[in-house]
Amino acid sequence: MSVEKPMRENEYSEIAETEAFRELMRRKRAFLVPTVVFVLLFFIMLPILSIFTDVLDGKVVGAISWAYLYAFAQFFLAWVVTFLYWRKANRWDELAGEAREEVSEGEENSA
Repeated sequence: MSVEKPMRENEYSEIAETEAFRELMRRKRAFLVPTVVFVLLFFIMLPILSIFTDVLDGKVVGAISWAYLYAFAQFFLAWVVTFLYWRKANRWDELAGEAREEVSEGEENSA
């Protein structure tokens, strides 16, 4: 585990101009935007389907209806999204480190 030095005031703007940082932001957006949209729609659809339709009224097994199954699927979805984010964040950390290295190498070469 390495300890990173504190960031200088103008270092963020230097990092933001690196190719690794642009790749980091592209990958984060590519994962986060569709994931957030899907999760919000998935969570919002339970009350909408329950209140305005009869779609979730049918029984799956015994007294368990589709509404209960849908509600429990939301817990499962939260765990899956958390796991996927954790896996992706490890790669994003590597790209952030690469961006900082690009800035430090640029400083060494210009000095």
